[in-house]
Amino acid sequence: MKFKKYLYSLFLFFQAILFAQENTINKENTIFFVEVKIELKDSNISIKNADVSVNGKQFFFSEVDGFYKVKAKVGDELMVMHPDFEDVYYTINSNEEIKIVIEDSSKKKFRSSISKIKIEDTYYQYLDSAKFYKTKDIDKSLSFIENAIKTGVSKERNAASYKTLAAIYLYWKQYDLAVNNYKLSIQIKENVETKIQLAKAQFLLKEIAGSKKTYIELTEEKLSVYQKIIVYEGLGDVYFSEQNYIEAKKNYEQAFKVADKNAVTSKITDLSSKLATVFSAEGNTKQANIRFKNSLNFAKKENEGRVLEEEEKVANFLNSNKKYDEEILLRKKSLLKKETENLLERQNNNEEDVITSQKINYKIGNAYILKEAYEEAIPYLEKSRKEAVKNKDIIVEKDATRKISEVFANLGEYDKALKNYEQYVSLVDSLYIRKEQEIQQVKRFSKKIADNQNRILSLEKDKELSESKISLAYVDQRLSEESNSRQRLIIYSLFGGFLLMSLLVYFMYRNNKQQKLANNLLALKSMRSQMNPHFIFNALNSVNSFIAVNDERSANRYLSEFSALMRAVLENSDQDFIPLTKEIELLELYVKLEHNRFKEKFDYQINVDKNISLTQFSIPPMLLQPYIENAIWHGLRYRKEKGNLVISITIKDAETLLISVEDNGIGRDKSQELKTAHQLKQKSKGMSTINNRIAILNDMYKDRISVVVSNVLENGEGTKVALLLKKK
Repeated sequence: MKFKKYLYSLFLFFQAILFAQENTINKENTIFFVEVKIELKDSNISIKNADVSVNGKQFFFSEVDGFYKVKAKVGDELMVMHPDFEDVYYTINSNEEIKIVIEDSSKKKFRSSISKIKIEDTYYQYLDSAKFYKTKDIDKSLSFIENAIKTGVSKERNAASYKTLAAIYLYWKQYDLAVNNYKLSIQIKENVETKIQLAKAQFLLKEIAGSKKTYIELTEEKLSVYQKIIVYEGLGDVYFSEQNYIEAKKNYEQAFKVADKNAVTSKITDLSSKLATVFSAEGNTKQANIRFKNSLNFAKKENEGRVLEEEEKVANFLNSNKKYDEEILLRKKSLLKKETENLLERQNNNEEDVITSQKINYKIGNAYILKEAYEEAIPYLEKSRKEAVKNKDIIVEKDATRKISEVFANLGEYDKALKNYEQYVSLVDSLYIRKEQEIQQVKRFSKKIADNQNRILSLEKDKELSESKISLAYVDQRLSEESNSRQRLIIYSLFGGFLLMSLLVYFMYRNNKQQKLANNLLALKSMRSQMNPHFIFNALNSVNSFIAVNDERSANRYLSEFSALMRAVLENSDQDFIPLTKEIELLELYVKLEHNRFKEKFDYQINVDKNISLTQFSIPPMLLQPYIENAIWHGLRYRKEKGNLVISITIKDAETLLISVEDNGIGRDKSQELKTAHQLKQKSKGMSTINNRIAILNDMYKDRISVVVSNVLENGEGTKVALLLKKK
């Protein structure tokens, strides 16, 4: 009996221990609100404009409550930043009120550069307004920053102003300006958080070496828990971009270890997903699969939006490993959540990364295509296109239309395939027009940004010049009382001012140069997107001619050869230059297709000098095709007798090739006379685009290409295009 009582008491004891442990765990994971008050010691005035954050999430002062209402849990780290006192870090232990008292600079706990804050102090009004308008109106935001810089009376405030200015540029993806202003802020006053933001901006600017150096320097600094996670994660991103997967894994795991230990849930999910991505890049699909499953489980502890993000990453992983059935099941699960729960879409820095139902439907359809289940793919692609039209998502609409055309072609329903392909071409044209408009908007936006930045830099220069004038006046007053040795101070001051102005001019010149390069790259991308639809449209006319005369066999053969050509064209469409060998292959395919159409009109030859080392030369893709097209369609096609087309590639000198396209057609003048009134009103998109491409490429690559078009005979018959191509 006594033994039974002993066992029962022991059972109650262990049950009590388990209950206490369970309560402790629940308490640690419970989210609660904490009152955070920041006051000046002498006056008890509340500081309302501090940056208060927990694990990267910012909280603002509540005028109604009279304190910062912070959402947190036990173990989270509170970070408080302000230009007028040093950063404060505090680990939250309970939901009790946290009061931070800012003492005078003579005290050891917190150094302060002020003894009181006046209500009428406009500096913080300007700074807060700049932050408020950061995502809404960049003009207003920059205007408030300009006023904040004017009213800044200390280096701490000026550093904070330039840090905020850099954050504004970072939001609007002006990464070069963001980097410059973060560096200026650090130069004025070093700050760990500013350095972290600088490293992020350098990475986005693709200054990988600079970003790595900044992150490595930060590992030697005294960091908060959340800052450690961000720094190691950033280093992992840098090494991953360099394809150094061992170091990337090492840093991601270090960040994961800190996040897991301190229960920073959002970063645990991100880092687990990034580790999975590294394993996937290494080819270790087993470990990648485990990590992705872990990231999904972690995401479920946050919210459905995070689950959707991770499901998207896992689905992409399954697609890359050809596990299409599993991918389809997972995407259907995500689609069901989007349709039934009407979740808010989470958006990353890039707008194209938004998870939408039209994109999910498109990817499900694409997975069915990859497993050759074409009939099952059609409903999802049609639904994707319908939703894209509804949501004005022309990019997904274009892609879905192209996939539908391919599916019908694979099913042998060529009428539907052609109809959808024509719709796809129309969408591409619409997208091109929109891209042109976007390019113009970017140009105007960039000019406006540059003007604002120059004005702010001028303001800083004026402040420095004003300070220099005061110093010079003081020196002049002392010159009469001191020896000639003091005169050297004036010389040094003038030299320093001149050097500073020279540096400002240099930075302005470099910014303008970078902006010009960015504009050129945008223009080239736009022109390449214009060339492809133009070429596709002309090629489809040829297919249409075969169909018109019921020559199905020729049409099928032409489509087969045309698809091979299109595949090669699309593979090279994103490149400024491709090897000359690839361009020759494209030309051979293209001329063969046109010769099949006009066998009775011309013969052709492609002569390549055997002494040429083709690997040493590169050429913009599809550069020669418009000239050949003009020779066939506007010269040889109108000859009564059979004509000749000769394409020759010869050596001009050790550094230059001569590429000529010569025909014995009717000539440019007669071709112009034969055009209809409607044709005369239309400008040649192919030739105008190719001339613009050559002009931009020559501007970027120092005159590598020159073209001369001339008549072959004195009577105007025949046309010769002579193109000089220099080595890369």
